[in-house]
Amino acid sequence: MDKMLDFRTVREETAGPRWQALFEYHWPAYEQWYLSEGERERPGYLACYNALRKHMPELLDTYRTLCQLAGGSDLAARFLSLYQPPAYITGCSQAVLASPASTVLARNYDYPPELCEGTILYTHWNERRVIAMTDCLWGVLDGMNDRGLTVSLAFGGRKTVGQGFGAPIILRYILEFCDTVPEASEVLARIPTHMAYNITVADAAGRYVTAMIGPDRRASIRRVPVATNHQKKIEWYAHALASETLIRERQLSILVDDEATTEERLITAFSAPPLFRHDYRRGLGTIYTAVYRPASGQAEFHWPGLKLDLTFDDFPEERITVRYGTRGLHVG
Repeated sequence: MDKMLDFRTVREETAGPRWQALFEYHWPAYEQWYLSEGERERPGYLACYNALRKHMPELLDTYRTLCQLAGGSDLAARFLSLYQPPAYITGCSQAVLASPASTVLARNYDYPPELCEGTILYTHWNERRVIAMTDCLWGVLDGMNDRGLTVSLAFGGRKTVGQGFGAPIILRYILEFCDTVPEASEVLARIPTHMAYNITVADAAGRYVTAMIGPDRRASIRRVPVATNHQKKIEWYAHALASETLIRERQLSILVDDEATTEERLITAFSAPPLFRHDYRRGLGTIYTAVYRPASGQAEFHWPGLKLDLTFDDFPEERITVRYGTRGLHVG
């Protein structure tokens, strides 16, 4: 059976009624997910607030504003902290092609369509304008700020769960308060995460890193342009096999190592196997392709037969309906 997902571009510089409407629309599903292991498994409000205050204090004003817009309930405030959320698993492939002339970060997001928000949100909550594909209503799956910094996350392929934050709020913090790859690397090295993730970061100066983070070991932050769904070695063989993480990593490595690879060639590769995946039945199909050009402030979102071009100065609000099924992906 086909699955439908509406993607929406939403522009709201200061958090207000549009973000509030998004919260009210998505909250019933998120509340069910947040309580899926029982409420006692989730930390109390004070633990969530104190974790944010300790690790991301600059984000507290924005957090308080969003909690108020969400109605001020205890449960919503705990959820919005993204501290110790339930575990979740994605696919994803991401790569940076850097040259003195320009840098591009491209990624495929592989996930169950029915669990994806589909919101591309333009905000100016703090000093930086941000365009990002959201998760958990203000977290970031991938995105870019107007200082020329871009980020993307992929699941790290390990079952370990521990004390820390969901990566989407760490990526939000980076885009709100960092300008460069070195600044983002410092954040990724110090903020605890509850699961294993591979975070790729690139900036307008052509710098890039991939940070392999997890709750049980120090972050490994290296100048690596490619990430899929394992860290230094395969630890979860069933997931690695199902997601074809090694095949995808090899394909991307060959592409970025080839001096003849242009930005267009890299982006085109994300629309075909093995990078583009049709396994929607198991929740490992490609939902969208995102392309960020940090130097020019351009963000593109691709589906077969459709491309959405966005910039900080040209961000029209629209809706795109995508159908995912056994015969592939269809727009409209």
